[in-house]
Amino acid sequence: MSKQSDGIDPSVPPSGTGCVECEQDGGWWLHLRRCAQCGHIGCCDDSLSKHATKHAKETGHPIIQSFEPGEDWFYDYRTGDGFDGPQLAPPHSHPTTQSTPGPEDRVPPNWQRVLLRAQNR
Repeated sequence: MSKQSDGIDPSVPPSGTGCVECEQDGGWWLHLRRCAQCGHIGCCDDSLSKHATKHAKETGHPIIQSFEPGEDWFYDYRTGDGFDGPQLAPPHSHPTTQSTPGPEDRVPPNWQRVLLRAQNR
């Protein structure tokens, strides 16, 4: 098994259509990432909570795939490299009707300013 395929289980479906932790705590996200090993959906590093990276650090699951419509790239936290990988179990993204950022009813009207302030801290 290659280093990149270590940490990928193509048979595991995603955990849902939104960030698991943001859904639990009433948060919101910019983009979504899918753990290629267990299917956990977490928010990206440009989101306030960075749950995808936190999941990788807590579990040791090293590879994510974008969970955005039209994107199929993979990223390996161990190497910092993006790569093409196998097709994972469907669905391959959140529904196209779901807003980005999302979920729509929890995104503040000044979301861009909120993210910019968080990045500058």
